Amino acid sequence: MIKIRWGEVGYLEGCDLQLVELQSVAEGEEDRVVFCTHPPVVTKGRGTKDFDIVGWQGDIVETSRGGRATYHGPSQIVIYPIVHLNRETRSHKRDLHRYLRGLEEGLVDVLRSYDVDATTYSDKKKDAFGEELLMTGVWVGDRKIASLGVAVKQWVTYHGAALNFTYDPAAFQGMNPCGFPTKTMISLEEIIGKECLPTREVFEDQLFLALSKTLV
Repeated sequence: MIKIRWGEVGYLEGCDLQLVELQSVAEGEEDRVVFCTHPPVVTKGRGTKDFDIVGWQGDIVETSRGGRATYHGPSQIVIYPIVHLNRETRSHKRDLHRYLRGLEEGLVDVLRSYDVDATTYSDKKKDAFGEELLMTGVWVGDRKIASLGVAVKQWVTYHGAALNFTYDPAAFQGMNPCGFPTKTMISLEEIIGKECLPTREVFEDQLFLALSKTLV
């Protein structure tokens, strides 16, 4: 598995770059995990509801991933695993659900190494409009620290996860991320404190090591 760092890249440019990486993997090259961040943007997944975006003033982009609307911004670490689910060497071929659990597991493992009580949930909730909310992603109690939304093409995954790394009071304002109230979201910095926060590069290296074990 290869580690790739893009730094900050526009969301739409990132989508195009993912498809280039996806084609390489589909043609037999090694799986890879891309790390990047995006300028502030709200992205609408295939399950987005009209009331998910209630006052956001910035850019809004339609996307091919699953899930509802969410925010991306410089305070996050965005993780795009480009993984072939149909390799003969995979322990769970063509199993998207197992892939999602592996993605969550890798995130949880790294967060727990910082004594963060991270977990995942399989249950569902109802929002204020009676719509069913999936408890995907990674949670710390009733606060959400990482969101997931993936897509698959030619049995190769793209899109992925966004982890709230540093605190940004403007993040998620004017929207209900994944259908949840803005206050649901929390960052690693808010949990462990700025003085204990590693560099992005160190945290990305730890994520890559964990995902290279959980995404096989």
